[in-house]
Amino acid sequence: MLRLTLAQMRRSIGRLVAAGVAIVIGTAFVAATLIAGNVITQTTNDSIAAQYADADLVVSAPGDLTDADVEALSGVDGVEALEPVHLTYLDLQNGARRVFQMGIPTPSDPRFEALDVVEGSLPSSTGQIALPEDVAERLGVAVGDTVTSSRPVWDADAPDGGMYEEVRDELTVVGTTDDPFGAYAQMGGAAVVAPEDLATWQEAEAGPDGVARYYSAAMIGLAPGTDLETARTALLAQAPDDAQAETPDEHAQDVARQLTGDRDVFTFVILGFAAVALLVAALVIANTFQVLVAQRTRTLALLRAVGANKRQLARSVLTEATILGVVSSVGGIVLGGLLTQVALLVARGADLGVPVPATITVTPAVVLVPLLVGTAVTVVASLAPARAATRVAPLEALRPTDAPTTARGGGRFRLVVSSLLTLGGLAVLAGGVALGYAGSPEAGILVGVAGGALSFVGILVGAVFWLPKVVGLVGRLLAGTGSTARLATANTLRNPRRTTATSTALLIGVTLVAMMSTGAASARSSLDSALDDQYPVDVLVATDLYGASGDAVPDAAVRALSGVDGVARIVELSGTVVELPDGDVVDVHGVHPDQARDVVRSPEGLEPFGEGTVMVPESATEFYGVSDGDRIALTGPDGDTLELTARVGAVGGGWLMTTADVQALDPEAVVSRLWVGLDDPQQATTVVPALQDSIVETEVPVEVAGAAVERAMMQNVIDTVLGVIVGLLAVAVVIALIGVANTLSLSVIERRRESATLRAIGLSRRQLRWMLAVEGMLIAGVGALLGIVLGLVYGWAGSAAALSVMGDVSLTVPWRDVVLVLAVALVAGLVASVVPGRTAARTSPVAALAVD
Repeated sequence: MLRLTLAQMRRSIGRLVAAGVAIVIGTAFVAATLIAGNVITQTTNDSIAAQYADADLVVSAPGDLTDADVEALSGVDGVEALEPVHLTYLDLQNGARRVFQMGIPTPSDPRFEALDVVEGSLPSSTGQIALPEDVAERLGVAVGDTVTSSRPVWDADAPDGGMYEEVRDELTVVGTTDDPFGAYAQMGGAAVVAPEDLATWQEAEAGPDGVARYYSAAMIGLAPGTDLETARTALLAQAPDDAQAETPDEHAQDVARQLTGDRDVFTFVILGFAAVALLVAALVIANTFQVLVAQRTRTLALLRAVGANKRQLARSVLTEATILGVVSSVGGIVLGGLLTQVALLVARGADLGVPVPATITVTPAVVLVPLLVGTAVTVVASLAPARAATRVAPLEALRPTDAPTTARGGGRFRLVVSSLLTLGGLAVLAGGVALGYAGSPEAGILVGVAGGALSFVGILVGAVFWLPKVVGLVGRLLAGTGSTARLATANTLRNPRRTTATSTALLIGVTLVAMMSTGAASARSSLDSALDDQYPVDVLVATDLYGASGDAVPDAAVRALSGVDGVARIVELSGTVVELPDGDVVDVHGVHPDQARDVVRSPEGLEPFGEGTVMVPESATEFYGVSDGDRIALTGPDGDTLELTARVGAVGGGWLMTTADVQALDPEAVVSRLWVGLDDPQQATTVVPALQDSIVETEVPVEVAGAAVERAMMQNVIDTVLGVIVGLLAVAVVIALIGVANTLSLSVIERRRESATLRAIGLSRRQLRWMLAVEGMLIAGVGALLGIVLGLVYGWAGSAAALSVMGDVSLTVPWRDVVLVLAVALVAGLVASVVPGRTAARTSPVAALAVD
């Protein structure tokens, strides 16, 4: 039987190729995911370990290390150098340019240097700083220039028992650095300052309780000849309880496990998408083997007639599936490895700022998991066809070779199960939406996912009942175009199971793609209103963000900002200080109400704003004891008093009055702030830096706060996640489209005599090819259309369950994605018919009508 099975595979090699390609793609997905997971783990570990450079050991403790612990560790025999890990954050400025940067001290030993010096040197005395190259460029400084560092200092002599005040230090840039191994990439790089400066700043910042320094770890450099394990034991004896003394690689692995909860979330998530791809591949394989078994009816009957039993026939089909699964899985592993290696080469050339390995690491799991999964999926998918092979009677060998068919639909049991699953799942899905609206989005999402999964399984199980009818309905709409379309429709309905299996494979992928696109579009639409409330002003330009009002924004700055591409409008605000009835002092700003409503993203928040009102931030109402509608007497710097009506709901994070009311309280008030509106908030990441660069040369320090940057980043995160997910799900759609091509190819072979008859009675080659094209587009188009409808429903339901806690959910249709998916499906169905159509058209009617 084995020789016979191999011979049948050789005869059917062309028919098995498409099924094999489906498995190759699915297993390549799995292999690439596992390899990528290993690469990410290795990259993360290398990045963490790079912070400790060439240290021999790293000592850490759950409760951090104190100065006393560090002193005890330094006295251990064999310890030649010790450096506690000490990080701080620096507020660096150069003119109007400002950067918040992590800072580290100059290493005490070359073994602890994780950064490379590009130009100049590391700080060797107080008042010096070395900056990462990109930070120096952002600040517009070079070696020899100075930057201003702002830091808080505790003033114990201040009233009320002391307070923090801001102190500015001038630091000389003595070098620029590079982080070749991504030691501080996750923290945006690190500036290097003198250890003495770091200690002085920390002491000056200490409050009345004094300073207590804590260190996350200590790097240890051992003397030559010191045994590592002996030193490890001695260090642990002097370290706090539960401390660990590890090599940098061991410490990096521990830190990475703590960060991820000892779970490789990335790999699990991507493997979920790989499972979807393999599920679709299984449908394609099952469909392929069903048709192959139907085509081999006479061969199987002859084998039964000469003595083969049912078990041998089933074993033959399963052996064929096993061989196909193994060969295809090996091809998938090779393809996945090659794609990942190419991705690594591209990533290394892109300079991502993290250490990317040069080559992939092939572990036993990378080979065995895809091999076993791919083979198992293929064998399981062939079980039903193998069972069908055992039902072939010996007398089948004596019958004419009519076109094989499995036109039988589903049974009552399938109908009952599918109905229960669908209706029950939809009820659970509705419950998830209700939970979301009730203020429990977490429970709503869990219940909604369960309900959606149940209903989707029910729809798939019952697809054989309704999907062919939909195909027939669409076909009847096309019947008016000619007899060719009517023939194509009839062909799709001759075998409802095969049509259902092929279209369902595409239905799964398209449903998931449409669901994610719809969910993301609805989320973006709903979040836009929330972002409008959170970030009503795109960009704030001010001279009084970090000090009292007084300095006016220079006219030159206003002109420069107005000339930046992407700026739509600029509104000026006058600033002053007023005193409340209880003696509290607050900053207020004046703006023309119409201009303010024109520039903010949520103008409805300023509806009550006008002459005689003061807009109070909601966050300030409780602190100052102000309620909406209260009459408040405000006193200006010169003693002038004005009674205004308080309205809660100010935008921009401060108290607002009209420009006329501010002038009445303080005739000397100057324009200290600008509200800048952008043409497109999505472009904030490029426009805001341009705004900062445009006012670098102003004589008055001007701060630029780009709230729109954070908004744009949030929106970009949504778009990026959506793009990745849709891209991953697209693999399943590609496999499904391969299934469409496979089905058409096999249907051409099994309808060889039918096609010849049509040719004999006058159907031209062109009409035959067009008939197959219509058939392919019907199967692909209906599957895609139904998938889009289901995706819209599930996407809307998911959005309602997850986002209803924010308020009204905007159910959006992603028309661009919908049209794109439908167009791709139709074109793919058309392309899939090209080769089968040419094969059918080339066959001679006389040869095709010959009786076997």
